[in-house]
Amino acid sequence: MKLVEWQQSGSFFEHKSFPIFYRKGGSNGEVLLCLHGFPTSSFDYRKVWEGLTGRFTVIAPDLIGYGFSAKPCDFDYTTFAEADVISALLDHLGVSHVHILAHDYGNTITQELLARSAESRLNFSIASICFLNGALFPETHRPILAQKLLISPIGKYFGRLIPDSQFAKSLASIFGPETKPTDDELKDFVNLFKHNNGKLVAHKLIRYMTERAKYRERWVAPLQSMTQPLLFINGSYDPVSGKHLVERFREVVPDQTNIVELPNIGHFPHVETPDMVLEKFLIFHSSQNLDSCRVRGI
Repeated sequence: MKLVEWQQSGSFFEHKSFPIFYRKGGSNGEVLLCLHGFPTSSFDYRKVWEGLTGRFTVIAPDLIGYGFSAKPCDFDYTTFAEADVISALLDHLGVSHVHILAHDYGNTITQELLARSAESRLNFSIASICFLNGALFPETHRPILAQKLLISPIGKYFGRLIPDSQFAKSLASIFGPETKPTDDELKDFVNLFKHNNGKLVAHKLIRYMTERAKYRERWVAPLQSMTQPLLFINGSYDPVSGKHLVERFREVVPDQTNIVELPNIGHFPHVETPDMVLEKFLIFHSSQNLDSCRVRGI
């Protein structure tokens, strides 16, 4: 699917007077919420969209500051604010029960949603979670140079001045060796990053890196106590959150063993090997349905 098609088939809702883009598809009873990461957008899910909408009603928003959503310069871009956007969107759509498929920064937002659920202050329930590559623990996050520069004192200027070619090169560096994005795909990544003057707020979006350390206990504890079915699909080749993240995950959350490791796949499994991700994800959900049926004696 072309980027312009994705945009034209999406919708907007207002959150605190800011337009938030989202795409909705499928007409099945169960709702799947797809959360993207930094510095991309819901467009990351285009290659698995058809397969997902054949099984779920799928909702994929662009977080505030990302993609086609508003990118106000005076907004307080925190994980808590992004979680508020998600809660507001689901309330707007009348959704009270979701499955979650999250990637990268979307993982951190999901951790905050789990924390709110544990505090009984979430306006929807979470039925299951699938994490793709993305830091779950601050001690395992290995940011690339561009991220380090963005969060540094010169981040404001670096974000505004980074050439398109350098942005594309940095993003391509975290893909697998045989699954690099095409030139057209890199152009789409760049255009989405720049849309609505996105370069002006990039240094603010990256602050989640410091939040992960500050709120580690708040966001790791729910992983250790969660009761929802969990699947973790990880591209092992990812230098940011690849094999080393899985090793730490097994140490911190030993009870969660439903892990799929994909050799030679980088940071974007759903873009690099969409068929494999879709297959593993749908098998996971089919098995949960079977278990549910057994419990009910069906």
